[in-house]
Amino acid sequence: MINTIWIVLMGGGILVAAFQCLGLDYSSAAGLVMDPSFTPLTELTKGLFSSAKAAVNLAIGLIGIMALWLGLMKIAEESGLVKIFARAVRPVMIRLFPGVPTEHPAMGAMVMNISANVLGLGNAATPLGLKAMQELQKLNKVKDTATDAMATFMALNTSSVTLIPATMIGIRAAANSTNPAEIIGPVILATGVSTTVAIVMIKLLQKLPRYQIVIPESPPKAGEREED
Repeated sequence: MINTIWIVLMGGGILVAAFQCLGLDYSSAAGLVMDPSFTPLTELTKGLFSSAKAAVNLAIGLIGIMALWLGLMKIAEESGLVKIFARAVRPVMIRLFPGVPTEHPAMGAMVMNISANVLGLGNAATPLGLKAMQELQKLNKVKDTATDAMATFMALNTSSVTLIPATMIGIRAAANSTNPAEIIGPVILATGVSTTVAIVMIKLLQKLPRYQIVIPESPPKAGEREED
């Protein structure tokens, strides 16, 4: 599906640029006028290379952050800190993710990701979110379909409550804002509403038959005798 979407987007862009190369224009006085030019396709090519360069720079820039937080995550996991933290928020996490065992590494990664988002550390939350998705995929019995836990986590990750928008405050301070922390109140209100709406919607949609996941039956093991 993703490949199809990409092909449609890229093909549509190329077709639009090729059509613009004709330079068609209509006026009541001169009628339909054509002024061919390769400028749209040239700009399209420049945009493709510019976007590819930006994507590589973004990926390389995340390497250091991902290495740091995955390392800290491993230390927290080995030391038992993640289990202690997971137990502290266990009542809430059990209700939100009933299909994930409380001691599973996915639970710890999700807790750390949500904590990073609450503190407004969006860049730090990214590697933790990827780690959580990897662990959730291990629990997924239908590998090509997202589970309810994955959908819930994605909704929470996208709309997460932010108590301290540290990254945004830093950007505002760098831009010489007279009061960079004045956005804390609106941010808490906006993210609180978005998180509430996300949780309500995800729980309602999960109950609809259309979004129910059908788990295929496991094939009989070798040596098992079929019942008459």
